[in-house]
Formats: sequence, C-alpha cells, structure tokens
Amino acid sequence: MKIHEYQARELLAQAGIPVPAARVVESAAAAQAAFQANGSPVQVLKAQVFAGGRGKAGFVKLVKSPEEARAAAEFMLTHRMVSPQTPPQGCPVKKLLIAAAVEISHEYYLGVAVDRAQGAIGVIASAEGGVEIETVAHQRPSAIIRQMVAPGRGLEPFQARQIAVALGFKGGLIGGFADIQVKLVRFFLEHDAALAEINPLVRTTDGRLLALDAKVNFDDNAVWRHPRIAALKDDSETDPLEIRAAAAGLNYIKLDGQIACVVNGAGLAMATMDVIQLHGGRPANFLDVGGGVTPEGAREAFGIILADPNVRGILVNIFGGIARCDLIAEALVQAGRELGFKVPVVVRLEGTRVREANAVLAAAKKDLPTLRTAQDLNEAGQRIVAAAGA
Repeated sequence: MKIHEYQARELLAQAGIPVPAARVVESAAAAQAAFQANGSPVQVLKAQVFAGGRGKAGFVKLVKSPEEARAAAEFMLTHRMVSPQTPPQGCPVKKLLIAAAVEISHEYYLGVAVDRAQGAIGVIASAEGGVEIETVAHQRPSAIIRQMVAPGRGLEPFQARQIAVALGFKGGLIGGFADIQVKLVRFFLEHDAALAEINPLVRTTDGRLLALDAKVNFDDNAVWRHPRIAALKDDSETDPLEIRAAAAGLNYIKLDGQIACVVNGAGLAMATMDVIQLHGGRPANFLDVGGGVTPEGAREAFGIILADPNVRGILVNIFGGIARCDLIAEALVQAGRELGFKVPVVVRLEGTRVREANAVLAAAKKDLPTLRTAQDLNEAGQRIVAAAGA
C-alpha cells in the first residue's frame, strides 16, 4: 500500500525524524494563503502523487510570492502529471504540499527495503542523493552503501555510525545521521513497511539534518494489523478496474495493450504475457485469478476485462493443479453465456481432468462462436494474436 509524501512526512515526524513543517492544500487559493501563512520568502510547492519524476515533469516548483504559488498550484491541479513512472496518460493531482525552502549544503539518500536476494531487511545509503539517485545506483554502484539488518534487533547504533562515517559525516553529525537511521529502521519494522525512503535527506547550511522528501510503502498483507495506516489509503490514482478486481480478490493490473489475459499463478501470468509479445501482440492486463477459479470469480474476471474498451482478444491460460480443469471450463462457459464474448477468446487448459474440460469447451462452441482452444501456450499465443488482429 502506498501513501502520499505528506502522509509519510507526518509518520516520520512522529517517529522522531526531523521533518520541516509543511501545509497541504487542495486549491490554488489555498496555496496562495498557505504561502502567506508560512511567511518564508522562498517556498517549494510539490504535487502529491504516487509516481516519481515530479521535478523533471514540472510538478515541483520553487515559488517566491503568493501569486507565483497560486499560478503554480493552478497549473498542477489542472494538468495530469506525466513522467517515466506514470501511465502514458499521466495521473491527476488532487493535493499539493507547500513548505518553506531550506538552504541546502548537501543531499543524501537513505532508505530501508526488503532485500529479497539476501532474505533480509537492508539499509541503503548514499552521499549522492537527489533526483539522480537511480542513475547513481546504475552507473556508480560503489557510491551506494548497503547494510543488512538483523530482524529481531534492528539497526545497531555502531552500524549506523559506520554508515555515517562512510558517507563523510564528521563530528556531531555522525550521531545525528546515525540516530535518523536507527529510527527509520525501527519505524519500518514496527509498521510492516515494504519501503521507507528519504530522498533527499539534507544537511542545511546551518548544520541541521532534515528529511525533505519521504516515500513509504506498506506490506498489503500486514496492513490489517495497523488500522491507523490502513486509514491513509487513497485510491484516487488507482484505475477503477483495479479497485473492482481487488474487491473480488483478483490480482489485476491494467496495461496498455489489446490482448487480455486470464491466468492462475503470477509466474504463469508473466510467461503468458511474454508469449503474447513474442507473437507480436501486447498484453492488456496482468490478471491472476488464483488457484481455485469459481464461476463467480470467472464471471467477474471476464466482466473486468470486457469493461476495458482497448481489449480485442482474451487469452485464458489455466493450469489445473488443485483446481480441476473441468470445473474451470464450466466456469468459463457460464461466464461467457452470461456476459457474451464479443471478442475472440482462446483457452488453453492443462492439468487435472483436462480431457473432460476440453469436452466441455467443445460442446460450448455452438453457443460461444468466438471461443477457441489451443493445446499449448505457444499455439494459444499465436492464435489469439492472429484472431485479434493485434
């Protein structure tokens, strides 16, 4: 689960990490009033969206008067932000954060994340923070410091001090940066976070350390344990079809292609999308219906897919392990009869009782003329791309 920057800043401030004061506004007039209330001659206005790349997209701006604040806010609230991290159509901006600008001496990066290769939580730090941190990580990996964290102990103070020294801190700032690291890791562990990132964490010209920007994501499977965190959820940037799928217990992500996929298992779904692209098509979604496909789940899956106007064909690729293929076939046929398949549908089933399943599908072709079957995944990919004209 993602939260906005202003929400992350509030949580980090509550955890004892130094965060400069800021105001959240939802209109140009409110931005103008907030500038006057903040009382600083130079302030920063930042769009509150889940995607990165805001600065380069023009959605982080320095403003030097109430009028500039109003004009910048008007632009951000009336335009969709487009960056390499947004969908092609961009994302809407509903809220803005405005705060006094600070005199920056140096920018650092500090993050805590799950390192799946190590099977542990890791602290990631760099003395080259800011908007180019991804480039730094790619081109100069030696500039990135990583420290694994013992799950039951958190980050030890001596480890935090070692990182601070390695980043070039001196004197009292060593302890200050170490303290922020320890608190960020404690926050991460206590709240079941998946990512906690401060970028930039700055040293000001007067010697303070401040978290100027924060990004925090939480483990979806653990949010139920944190009602206060769950209450921060904002679906305003989520595609309505993804919200509908989540309510039905389906793992669905909308993409920009024309061939929809209905698959059970994330790995099989990725392979299915690869085959579609191999044969010249583009997947319209990732959709994992899980191990047991019920008639209700199949109907909702197809309902979600058919609600996407870009879909020109559907590839169903199901492996019946625990779930029986004949029951899956019956569910698909029932969904087709209730909804009507207005686009070509190619079905490839394999596993338990697959012969019986193929008989069910063969008998249904009279009622469902757009329904086709395939014996293997490669054939299924070829057939659906050809049938959809993709």
